[in-house]
Amino acid sequence: WFEDIDDVKNQHRHVSHLFALYPGAQINVTETPEWAKAAQVSLNARGDGGTGWSLAWKVCFWARLRDGDRAHQLLRNFLQLTATKGFVSNKAGGVYQNLLCAHPPFQLDGNMGASAGMAEMLLQSHADEIHLLPALPTQWKAGKVTGLVARGGHEVDIAWKDGQLTTATIHNPNGATVRYGNKTLKFPSERNEITLSAASFAE
Repeated sequence: WFEDIDDVKNQHRHVSHLFALYPGAQINVTETPEWAKAAQVSLNARGDGGTGWSLAWKVCFWARLRDGDRAHQLLRNFLQLTATKGFVSNKAGGVYQNLLCAHPPFQLDGNMGASAGMAEMLLQSHADEIHLLPALPTQWKAGKVTGLVARGGHEVDIAWKDGQLTTATIHNPNGATVRYGNKTLKFPSERNEITLSAASFAE
C-alpha cells in the first residue's frame, strides 16, 4: 500500500492491509484510536461478504475493534449453510452441513479462524492486559467459558449473565493487569489465583 488510499468500491475478501489490527497488535482501540477508526472505515468499505478464512478474519477484526454485534454478524455469515453448487467466491461464505468451512473443497483455516474469533470476543490480551468480555454480543446474554489462555500463560474462566460479568477466575495471574469495560485492576505476582466480578471493577 504505497499510497494512503482505500477504494470504497472494492469489496474483495482479502484484507491483508489490516494485519496490524489482527493478529498484530500495533492498532488497538485504547492506544491508537484514530488508526482503529481508520480500520473500521476500511472494513465497512470491504463489506461483510467473503468466504472461509476471510469471514473468520473479519470476525477477529471486529472483535478487536470491540464491536461484538458486528463480529457476531460475521460469525453468523460464516456459519450459514451453503450448497456445493453455485458457489460465488467473494460472496457465498458458509459451511457444509458437517460445519466444515465451505470454501471449496474445504478450508480448515476458516474453521480455526472462526474459533479464534469467538475466543477473541470473550478474552483479549494483546495490549499487555487481560481484557474480559471485550466484544460480547448482545445476543449472548448469558454463558460461560473455561480454559481460555491469555498471553503470559494466564488461564481464564469467565461467566456472565444479562450481558454482565458475574465471575472471572484467573489462574496464575503473575502480576497481570485485568480490564473489564473502562476499568483496570493490577494484581501482584505472588497470587496463584484471583476471582473477580463486575463489582470488583466498580470501586
